[in-house]
Amino acid sequence: MEKKLERARILAEALPYIQRFRGKIMVLKLGGKLFEDDQLLDALARDIVLLKEVGIEPVVVHGGGPQLDKMMERMGIKVEKVEGLRATDEQSMEVVEMVLCGKLNRQLVMRINLVGGRAIGLSGKDGMMILAKRHSQSELGAVGVVERVNSQLIHQLTQSGFIPVIAPVGVDENGGVYNINADLAAGAIAGALGAEKLILLTDVEGVKNQKGELLSSLHAGEASRMIKRGIISGGMVPKVQCCLEALRSGVNKAHIIDGRVAHSLLLEIFTDQGLGTEIYL
Repeated sequence: MEKKLERARILAEALPYIQRFRGKIMVLKLGGKLFEDDQLLDALARDIVLLKEVGIEPVVVHGGGPQLDKMMERMGIKVEKVEGLRATDEQSMEVVEMVLCGKLNRQLVMRINLVGGRAIGLSGKDGMMILAKRHSQSELGAVGVVERVNSQLIHQLTQSGFIPVIAPVGVDENGGVYNINADLAAGAIAGALGAEKLILLTDVEGVKNQKGELLSSLHAGEASRMIKRGIISGGMVPKVQCCLEALRSGVNKAHIIDGRVAHSLLLEIFTDQGLGTEIYL
């Protein structure tokens, strides 16, 4: 009986959040490590469909770093990274498109569709959705930065009942193709859509303070100071910077949560306490 009462309490707690966020867009970025657990990915697919069913508009962007590393090593291509970005030559770019657009995107689309959603797979090349230019660091090769997101196609899909699932590959006006960091692509897409939330589902709990304690809520100004002081460091820096840029672009709130925890997405959106770190202006 106690378990049943707890479930009822959680459902009741979710109601005001469902009412508040109905009709709002939420951009969800799924890290590549989440693809390594089939059960976890199936649970995430169900959670994404649930959001759509209660009137929230999920837009999914996914990475695929671990899968790219494995495929490149298998093909004898050296994996090089500069400040967290994957150096991408012409051969590597073919692998990026094969793994991100050809394999992982289709896999996630199928899982969402199998649990009752209507997902459609895209990359930034489709409809010239993600217009990009070459990164200023020439040694990165075909790594791009987002110049502009054409949000019309995404809006049309969400309004027609679809869940867009986007691989972070961009294109320039001359047809050049670029590998875009998935966090940065998700942040740019969230800003262009005027999303209610940007949620990064990662393999870490969230942002921690100097004592190693998880911060459930963090002001953007304090987050910037923590980066300058080195409290936020390593791989967390680009994630937080992506969130800050999204907030400056008009996103209401950004979240970094542990996607390895079953139903972490629902816990962060629909409960008072949440699960990870919420960043706000």
